[in-house]
Amino acid sequence: MIPFRVSFEPGVPLYEQVVYAAKKAIVCGQMARGEGFPSVRGLSRALKINPNTAHKVVMQLVAEGLVEVRPGVNTVVAGRTPSTAAERAKLLKKEVESLAVEAKRLGLDLETLIGAVREHWIRLESGERAPARKP
Repeated sequence: MIPFRVSFEPGVPLYEQVVYAAKKAIVCGQMARGEGFPSVRGLSRALKINPNTAHKVVMQLVAEGLVEVRPGVNTVVAGRTPSTAAERAKLLKKEVESLAVEAKRLGLDLETLIGAVREHWIRLESGERAPARKP
C-alpha cells in the first residue's frame, strides 16, 4: 500500500501526477522524515504503472531531495523535507486554479466562491462531515 492517493487525470503525464501526490504527502506531513517510501517495484505494483514510470517518479523525488534511495536497503523520506508556507502554497496552486476555473465556468462570483470555501473550512475545523451528494 502506498501512503498517498493518486487520482489519475487524462491529459496530464502520469509521472507528474504521481510526483505531485507524493510531494503533497511529504510536504503536508503525511509521510515523516525517515519513513519508508515505496520502492520502484512497489510503486509500480501498487499503482499499476510501468516500472519505468515508477523509476522516473522516484528519481524526480530524489533529485528534489524529498526521498533518499539506500541501495540494497530501502527508499525513505529524506531528512530535509520542505515545509515552508511558500512550498505548501505551491502545491495547492493546482487545486486553487481548478477551483477558480470551475467557479467561473459555473458563473459564480468571487464572493460566492470565497463563501463556499469558508463554509467548508469551518466544517473541517469543527470535524463535521460534508453532506452526502445526491445522485
